[in-house]
Amino acid sequence: MSMDFNIFMNDVINTARREISEAGYQELHTPEEVDEVLNKKGTTLVMVNSTCGCAGGIARPAAAYAANCVSKPDQLVTVFAGQDKEATSRAREYFTGYAPSSPSFALLKDGEIISMLERSDIEGFEPHVVATRLEQLLDEYCGKEN
Repeated sequence: MSMDFNIFMNDVINTARREISEAGYQELHTPEEVDEVLNKKGTTLVMVNSTCGCAGGIARPAAAYAANCVSKPDQLVTVFAGQDKEATSRAREYFTGYAPSSPSFALLKDGEIISMLERSDIEGFEPHVVATRLEQLLDEYCGKEN
């Protein structure tokens, strides 16, 4: 691998991390951080970040939109597939019934999976379509009546 490619990939990864952090998501880098956060009471939206294909470029704007929805989860967190491998693996242990998928969004309540938008729900769609799906999910499970 050439040095230029490594520099390019580091730039892509750092940009993807920054986009999610600036949107208000807490990065989880270790399995211990994942357990500490996902075992808290309340609702948590986990964004599995990824630079794979164009799906990541669709998921990140949708994630930013979700951070500003009227119905918000108690916590917004992210793990980075392919980068923080152990943290991502631990987070996926909470996503019972769903195959590993990145990028993706998992909505948990009190540490239990409620619903998930998988890569197949993201890839090939416009960011506003994915954002609308996230908003509907948050309205259903994080709205004032819940």
